[in-house]
Amino acid sequence: MTNLSDLVNECEGFGIPVMAVTAVGKELEKRDTRYLALCSRIAAELGARVVKTYWCKDFDKVVSGCPVPVVMAGGPKCETELEVMEFVYDGMQKGAVGINLGRNVWQNPHPVAMIRALRSIIHENYTAKEAWELFHSLKRETP
Repeated sequence: MTNLSDLVNECEGFGIPVMAVTAVGKELEKRDTRYLALCSRIAAELGARVVKTYWCKDFDKVVSGCPVPVVMAGGPKCETELEVMEFVYDGMQKGAVGINLGRNVWQNPHPVAMIRALRSIIHENYTAKEAWELFHSLKRETP
């Protein structure tokens, strides 16, 4: 927390916004609503302009308790593309402003199709199922 507040103080002087990340590392069981909501709120109160955190079951409670925009982290690799689409759709419906996914996009055999499908949820209001169908149509089109 000291490092975050020091970084915020340093960056504010240059007009640089700080995005804080609520990391849990290998302790994935800590990805519960209460923990993530508290971490997100603390990060915002220390001066972060955006918070990146994991999706959880009651994600709306995380977002509603955080006074700055919340971006969803990707978390561990999902079993299926539909699982990714479902958590992204749910999080966007519950107030996330966007996503910051890594392995669930770049480790997919069709990352471009995955990005375009996720974009359809975020920017075009597709449901998870509609995005999943788009993903499958796009992956047939790309080598």
